[in-house]
Amino acid sequence: MADPDFDFRLALEKDPDELRRRYRDACNRSRQITADARDLDQLSVSTAVGGKPFTLRWMLLHLIEETARHAGHADLLREAIDGTVGE
Repeated sequence: MADPDFDFRLALEKDPDELRRRYRDACNRSRQITADARDLDQLSVSTAVGGKPFTLRWMLLHLIEETARHAGHADLLREAIDGTVGE
């Protein structure tokens, strides 16, 4: 792909309600895939750069890590705006 940040720039042009709807839809699809999986060792259809598939366990842990990281970023921005610090 010529522009690896295409998804991020595209989001600037979308209505915030549309972005939130897309996020909820993606979450619902992920929940359904997880519910339908036979176990956490089920392999992905898509593969990593090296050609190896991911396990559902790896994907769920990665989602937890990414969500925590970005929630932390959002908290830092909020603290910079309102000056309050959480525990």
